[in-house]
Amino acid sequence: MVLEGHQQLKVSHSERQKNKDCFLRQLTMTSEKMQVNRILIASVLGVGLLTGGCGSLPKESAEAQSERPGGNQKRGGATPVDAAVARTGVLRQDPEYTGSTIPFRTVSLRSQVEGRLLALNVDVGDRVKQGQIIAQLDDALLRTAQNQAEAELAALKSEVARTNAQISNARAQVASAQAELEQAQADAQRQQKLLKEGAIAQQAAEQARTEARTATQALRAAQEQVRTEQQVLAAAQGRVVAQQAVVAEAKERRSYARLTSPITGAVLEKLTEPGNLLQPGNEALKLGDFSRVKVVVQVSELELGKLRLGQPVKVRLDAFPNQTYTGQVTRISPAADTTARLVPVEVVIPNNDSKIGSGLLARVNFESQTQARVVIPETALQGTEGTSGQPDKQTSRQGENRQGTVFVVTEVDGKAKVAPRSVTLGERADGKVEVLSGLQPGERFVARSGKPLKDGEAVSLSILSEKKS
Repeated sequence: MVLEGHQQLKVSHSERQKNKDCFLRQLTMTSEKMQVNRILIASVLGVGLLTGGCGSLPKESAEAQSERPGGNQKRGGATPVDAAVARTGVLRQDPEYTGSTIPFRTVSLRSQVEGRLLALNVDVGDRVKQGQIIAQLDDALLRTAQNQAEAELAALKSEVARTNAQISNARAQVASAQAELEQAQADAQRQQKLLKEGAIAQQAAEQARTEARTATQALRAAQEQVRTEQQVLAAAQGRVVAQQAVVAEAKERRSYARLTSPITGAVLEKLTEPGNLLQPGNEALKLGDFSRVKVVVQVSELELGKLRLGQPVKVRLDAFPNQTYTGQVTRISPAADTTARLVPVEVVIPNNDSKIGSGLLARVNFESQTQARVVIPETALQGTEGTSGQPDKQTSRQGENRQGTVFVVTEVDGKAKVAPRSVTLGERADGKVEVLSGLQPGERFVARSGKPLKDGEAVSLSILSEKKS
């Protein structure tokens, strides 16, 4: 009996120990669950605070004010709204293109004759004027050729002078022969008269007629000599004219030994140095005309239909950020890049002060012919467009005039009220819509409302509302 009791005490003691261990484990688990619950509660409270903060963002200011307890009672039941002032603008901003400035024209100065370069008077960046001598070649051979041509010309002119003298002598012989002929004819007539009177013999009269015929032949020979000498003179004069051309060519070729600037501009590149032998066609310098500056930009084929020759262009240079240049489109390439579908368009801007150089970054904006209209946010549309600002399918089609309703804000006795206004809508983009008619610039309208509005309803303007200037 004593043994059995002792065993029962041992069992009771072990059960109590097990119960104690179970209780401690449950207590630990309960503590862990409470810790987790506290973390979850804190997280939920944090999310609630963030949600409350997001709900009061400026974009939803009107809705937040409408949901705030007692918000309407403070202003006598007025509906809170965000008001804006109608202004004109462009719905879509014109794209901006970038390019680099280049000279209006670039000229390569090349040698036209063979010769050694003796002097080069300019360097890269120097300004030059049209006709300015900027390089000199050795012209010894050219000078010799010119001297020979001039000597030949002098000989030909001497020949012409000699022929003129011969013509003068021949004309004198013609005059002498003419006088002799007249004397012979007079003697023949007199002898013939004496023969008829029987004063002289027949032989004397015949001799006088023979002398007259001889004088006639001598006159003809002298006249023919004059004509021959005149032909010789004409040939000599032709050779003189030809030689004068040779002399002019020699002078011109010699002038090629002086390299002169064909334009007014600046030196872009120097390709040779004094002492080098230049052949005809060798390039010595590159010159740029900076009286105007060109900018070539690559335009998408989708924008090509909006461009035309002579169209005004606004150009800004990063080198001169405070100045805007007005240029025009001077060339539209007829060929687009087959891969990128881009079309090169050339723009020219003035450079009167010559401070724009080559290689500067240029930002080009093509001035469009789009008319500036009143632009409002889509959230301002009520009625047919819905208070949420989401257009329905019937009114969102392009290419047709759509109708909508905008509430205009008016002040009566110091209180703001709204009145519906029917407007004609145009294109939409980026959450905005054009107003073609019905709303004038400067009028105040409801841009956003927390609930649908009614005609004559009193409203309270939020702190985000614009004021008329």
